[in-house]
Amino acid sequence: MWINTGQPLPESFNAVIMVEKIHQLDKNHLEIRSSAYPWQHVRKVGEDIVATQLLFAQNHRIRPFDVGALVGAGVFSIKVWQKPRVAIIPTGTELIHYRDVEEKDTLKQNEIIEYNSLVLAGLVRECNGIPIVYGIVPDVEENIREALKKAIESEAHMVIINAGSSAGSKDFTASIINEMGEVLVHGVGMMPGKPTILGIVKDKPVVGNPGYAVSSTLSFEQFVKPLLYSLQGQQPPKPHAVKVQPSRDIPSKLGIEEFLRVNIGKVGPKFVATPLPRAAGSITTLTRAEGIIRIPALSEGISQNEEIEAELLVEEEDLLNTVVIIGSHDINIDILADEIRWQGHNIRISSGNVGSLGGLIALKKGSCHMAGSHLLDTETGEYNISYIKRYLKGVRISLFHLVLRDQGLIVAKGNPKGIKGIEDLAGSDIVFVNRQAGSGTRVLFDYKLGQLGIGPKAIKGYDHDEFTHMAVAVDVLSGAADCGMGIFAAARALDLDFVPMVREQYDLVIPSAMVEQPNIKVVLDTIGSRHFRERVAALGGYDPSKSGELWREIGE
Repeated sequence: MWINTGQPLPESFNAVIMVEKIHQLDKNHLEIRSSAYPWQHVRKVGEDIVATQLLFAQNHRIRPFDVGALVGAGVFSIKVWQKPRVAIIPTGTELIHYRDVEEKDTLKQNEIIEYNSLVLAGLVRECNGIPIVYGIVPDVEENIREALKKAIESEAHMVIINAGSSAGSKDFTASIINEMGEVLVHGVGMMPGKPTILGIVKDKPVVGNPGYAVSSTLSFEQFVKPLLYSLQGQQPPKPHAVKVQPSRDIPSKLGIEEFLRVNIGKVGPKFVATPLPRAAGSITTLTRAEGIIRIPALSEGISQNEEIEAELLVEEEDLLNTVVIIGSHDINIDILADEIRWQGHNIRISSGNVGSLGGLIALKKGSCHMAGSHLLDTETGEYNISYIKRYLKGVRISLFHLVLRDQGLIVAKGNPKGIKGIEDLAGSDIVFVNRQAGSGTRVLFDYKLGQLGIGPKAIKGYDHDEFTHMAVAVDVLSGAADCGMGIFAAARALDLDFVPMVREQYDLVIPSAMVEQPNIKVVLDTIGSRHFRERVAALGGYDPSKSGELWREIGE
């Protein structure tokens, strides 16, 4: 009897012979060319699933193929945990919803776009919960109390009150939770995230979540995420981690565990971690980070010579395709990163802004693939060469052009203080913002001071420094300083005025042994491309005509 795969076996038969093992002699006769035995190629009843067999233990997450097993076993309905519903209450009189900004196309002074609730809602969804985002509640005690009462009486399983968890005059969260229920914890031994509040109101957990973006996110990860998984009978997924070596010594406060965001790239045999700014309100330190280092509470920091575990925020494979650039800040490094991805290459650019000299030192230690530098030799007028010979002895270096760029004084729109040059800063009430020691911009500024015979003490604000040109421009825009040393592109980006001083040379310093590595070649091909040069030129204050050209080999 002929039968097809998957059909029930007719009664009185007990074996199946594959068609490949027979030869049809004529219409009525078959020749069997292989022996057959009882129950050959037959799947018996109960071979897969049999009555009383356990299909899944409790708290098992149902996957697509699990559904097939359930239905195949005749189980057509099951009891499941509800998805946790989380009420999210953003608070702050200064906050405004992004849709209102979008509609009005303007933002008033002292208004801040509220986005923590969007981040928290996304994190809740990642934990398989359902976010319920409330409207923005002003810093009025009665309004916050009413919002919490409404959330507690709703179908939400837990409540997050974002902001107002610290000890300021408008921080009412702790007192309201304590009034309506019980505060279990106010303040935790972590940074960022220290002001976190953990409480209970009518048997529902209430979390006072800090208002700064990074604090808010890290507090969620440590306290809300485990609870949401617990409510579903699950353990939170364990983050993947790798051993990393810091690119520099990282001091930390004793007595509090610090969560430090870092860029990570593989340089030679080791993973190198470059610290990002510690600002708790800087959301981009999370978007840019490849990992987080947890510095223990009983440690005063990490040495650049020791290894520590970093929890990854990206796949480990991404780290293998990361080019680490440490040194002087330039806007074009961001354009380079974007251009490489636009071209379809799966390569990340990890950049650390530690100044030109810091970049050369990082290169010497093997902490990066290349350094960005614009160090002026005040005796010869050449850029970078004498410093490379001094700090990278014994290393053969290939020096590639990136750009020529205009350096000068960034001043407020309209130049209200009438600043015409560095000489106007000496002994005046003009507040200056400097670049950090070791940066090429600081070297240039000090050189210009020396030419004019002006001492640093004569400059008001000389000791106030920033790590990027954009940070200097922001200080001028906000009024924290009247002027600062920086590049034209930074002034133009924020619609500030600019007093030009010099056109300087910015180079990429690369160990010659690395130049032929595939990822490095992609970087060099990209900065030499027409499209990259056009984008750079459009910023203003740049001459990228020689971008990507090798102009000097230095060393043995």
